Amino acid sequence: MGEQYFLAVDIGASSGRHILGYIKDGRLTLEEVYRFWNGMDEKDGTLSWDTERLFNEILAGMKKCREIGKIPASIGVDTWGVDFVLLDKNDKKIGEAVGYRDSRTDGMDEEVFKIVPEKELYARTGIQKAIYNTVYQLMALKKHHPEQLEAAETMLMMPDYFHYRLSGKKVQEYTEATTSQLVDPITRNWDYELVEKLGFPARMLQEIRMPGTNIGGLTEEVQKEVGFNCDVVLPPTHDTASAVMAVPTTEKNICYISSGTWSLMGVEKDEPDCSDQSRQKNFTNEGGYDGEITYLTNIMGLWMIQSVRNKLAPEKGYGEICEEASKEKITSLVDCQDDAFLAPDDMVKAIQDKCRETAQEIPETLPQLAAVVYNSLAKCYADKLKEIEQLTGRKYNRIHIIGGGSNAVWLNELSAKYAGVPVYAGPGEATALGNILSQMIGKKIFADLGEARSCVADSFEIRIYE
Repeated sequence: MGEQYFLAVDIGASSGRHILGYIKDGRLTLEEVYRFWNGMDEKDGTLSWDTERLFNEILAGMKKCREIGKIPASIGVDTWGVDFVLLDKNDKKIGEAVGYRDSRTDGMDEEVFKIVPEKELYARTGIQKAIYNTVYQLMALKKHHPEQLEAAETMLMMPDYFHYRLSGKKVQEYTEATTSQLVDPITRNWDYELVEKLGFPARMLQEIRMPGTNIGGLTEEVQKEVGFNCDVVLPPTHDTASAVMAVPTTEKNICYISSGTWSLMGVEKDEPDCSDQSRQKNFTNEGGYDGEITYLTNIMGLWMIQSVRNKLAPEKGYGEICEEASKEKITSLVDCQDDAFLAPDDMVKAIQDKCRETAQEIPETLPQLAAVVYNSLAKCYADKLKEIEQLTGRKYNRIHIIGGGSNAVWLNELSAKYAGVPVYAGPGEATALGNILSQMIGKKIFADLGEARSCVADSFEIRIYE
């Protein structure tokens, strides 16, 4: 019997990839078969996702699997959180799939808090206030496009929409649902009372299913298009939750950073912490694999480096930028959590302005700007580690950095230096890997998450920085 293949479609804010996973000689092997760009389009002054193009890219990558003769046993899609698609009674898309960086949510926190005060909202959901959360996006619709909500029969978060297009089944996967700020973290189900209070139509919410759920095969139409059939298995569809699955250790007492466009830093917990202290520190209780809570905080991450690079030297590799930055002497630091860095027209200017405001040396060149960002990120990680320890009452003796940012050697060195604990870096393709692991556990390749993580530790290089 040949290898059994599992296909992860991992779509991030700037690119997507199809990665096949399989066991070869006792080790987990990953093979990238297709890659495509992603980004928000500006249409009539609104930032939105082209879901039709993205779905066609999903199909194109599946066709590539057929071309190379590696038909997957199952497929799962993961994406970022919070964004969604609305469908009418005929399953036609209503409006655009607006992106989380769009300004439509400006002021919507105040509108929500008029109905449900901020403290109560956190106590009910455990989700940190981020102005792009689904709850504020829905409030923006209620205020500015009530006709869209009135016509909505179905709301599907982004990855659930793609699973629906693949399988014809409308279900809501748990980890992605939690990013809406409308889920009860104790029951792991929609907080219907909250939804009703806010005036959103409860009919559009789908049944919440756990990662690992097999929702059936491909539709006949998709089978005809791609040339094969396979199961559609829900991974943790929120990319952070998938990435956390790939942390290469069976130890419970570890702190992780899923490092990419965003840096998500936290720990795994059995139960949420919805205390006011947790709210004030801006920690969130998102869903994880097997109903676990990924208790974390959201840090701006490599988005700042990406934006600076895209403006000044889009042809330059991140490894080269990181290495050049390591030779700079500039000591200026900025607060990576500052909203000024969320979606500035000019990231270079935003960083320079903050240095000017705080009477620090102003970075002028790309290496200087990168040095400020990397040092600021590492200091932020160290500060957040202290906060996590205070909130959980535990000491964490190492940090696991997973995802694309784990390849930033100097950032890893800085992180170990600032935090005063070793940094274990890798694997890089953590999100796709976690997606694949959940499919493999569903097919009994692994008995459970512990066995899957042990295989990750044996299969990929983990670099240690002290």
